[in-house]
Amino acid sequence: MARPGPKRVLRYSDQFKLTAVKLSSLDGVEVGDVAKALGIHPWMLSKWRTEVKKGLIRGSALGISMPAVKRGELKELRRVKKELARKRLELEILKKAIRFSSALARKSSRS
Repeated sequence: MARPGPKRVLRYSDQFKLTAVKLSSLDGVEVGDVAKALGIHPWMLSKWRTEVKKGLIRGSALGISMPAVKRGELKELRRVKKELARKRLELEILKKAIRFSSALARKSSRS
């Protein structure tokens, strides 16, 4: 649902855009992850990547270096995060089931 009031449009500097594009082009890094970390929509980052390729955005990006992390380690980290999220969801469902069955047991008892 849209928020009431005037629409808020953020303006990003060319340096910010170039830095975001540089981050998203590092080995093993996904566009969606960079966009989420920077608080922007992945579509916007993809648009900036296209504009940089076409030469529409020029300048210098901040100095960024990727730590020596293997691509397999990043994939494993993503897999573990997804698994953790799934396990948390399962836990919440089980907690609700326990509360529901406990409530039914209390209602049906003859004491």
